Amino acid sequence: MAKTKFLVTGGAGFIGSEIVRQLLLVGYDVTVADNLSKKDAQIDPKAKFLKIDLTDKLETKKAFKNIDICINAAAKIGGIGYFHKYPATILSENNKIYSSTFEAAAEAAVKRIVYISSSMVFESATKFPSKEEDVEKIPPPVSSYGFSKLTGEWYCHSFYDQYKLHYSICRPFNAYGVNEFPEREVGYAHVIPDLVRKILSGQYPLEMLGNGKQTRCFTHVSDVAGGIIAVALHPKGQNQDFNIGSDKEINMEELARKIWQVMKVKKPFKVKYVKGFKFDIKKRVPNVSKVKRLINWEPQVKFEDGLKEVAAWLESQKQQGKLK
Repeated sequence: MAKTKFLVTGGAGFIGSEIVRQLLLVGYDVTVADNLSKKDAQIDPKAKFLKIDLTDKLETKKAFKNIDICINAAAKIGGIGYFHKYPATILSENNKIYSSTFEAAAEAAVKRIVYISSSMVFESATKFPSKEEDVEKIPPPVSSYGFSKLTGEWYCHSFYDQYKLHYSICRPFNAYGVNEFPEREVGYAHVIPDLVRKILSGQYPLEMLGNGKQTRCFTHVSDVAGGIIAVALHPKGQNQDFNIGSDKEINMEELARKIWQVMKVKKPFKVKYVKGFKFDIKKRVPNVSKVKRLINWEPQVKFEDGLKEVAAWLESQKQQGKLK
């Protein structure tokens, strides 16, 4: 029996590279299409690699030859500071990527496109936990990034309606793990690597955006990737949308305290709150019953174990001079 042939766009990124790793581990044929724009981009040598600007429609078409399933993880993405500084770039570039990839997938008649959306589509939610069907009931996201990810979901629906391009929509909730470097500029990094970097640099008291009461549900990147792959391969994943993640909520001050304890900092825990950003979501909690019911998937990595892994990895990167 022929192997399923996967194309992973953005397969050198944080989530994309873990998807590629797991697919290769079980013997799938994997092609990665990426422009290597991220400084921590990684290409697994066992995968076929195409360096492609996915906003270029002609180049993108080449990547879709003889592909069964496309996992579409390519996007302009960053922390909340990045969202605020580059809203036009995010909206424009992501829409170009969607147009190129969905048109190429439809023309190549791939069996399914698996679109990696975001929990940011629930930016305007007021009821929790957020169910998949809430997306159609709540106001659209107010940030360019959230709106951009929601637009990608509409590409899925529209290309199915017109071309019968089958799809799955996966919404990861706050992925974290090794191989994600923090940034120096405030708000560019995701919160866990950002807090670890600050502690490793000796910052005291620990600076936090907002008031520390914002809540999130964190999911280890290996679980996020595993959930996406499970959806991609399951018949019941076709033409469906899924929240992918943990539903265990934690506020940012509790998170900082946990990281402080995991890293065995000798000083008493102390934080200093600094002004946050305009689009700083106060609460984000998914209902994850659908993916468990239809796909029989749920996350496996314990949060504290994941935090220890991230802290140890970033400390090793600092010792090697790779973390500034």
